[in-house]
Amino acid sequence: MPEIALHTVLAPGREADYEAIHGTVPADAAAALAENGVKDWRIWRDGRHLFHLIDVEDYRAMRQALRDHPANIRWQATVGPMHARADDYSGEDDGIPLLWSLAEQSRRR
Repeated sequence: MPEIALHTVLAPGREADYEAIHGTVPADAAAALAENGVKDWRIWRDGRHLFHLIDVEDYRAMRQALRDHPANIRWQATVGPMHARADDYSGEDDGIPLLWSLAEQSRRR
């Protein structure tokens, strides 16, 4: 299962709000992610910068399915305004390209 890394940036002053709403993501939004192949989604924050690591079967298919999913639309209405740039859910991205992996290097030896 591929891992997808993402980097997003919060709007100034929204750090505490973003952390608060992620205390518990709404059950319907979490279920929509799981139903569309997401095994795990982890987020780290450094100031306004967010780093996401997503374990998902098919990232582009997941994004396409969630674009019009009612639970995701509600969730994005809440979380979207906290970001410096809105997510258009075009689904044409592949996340941040992997530069190096210790495990991959070790396997090649």
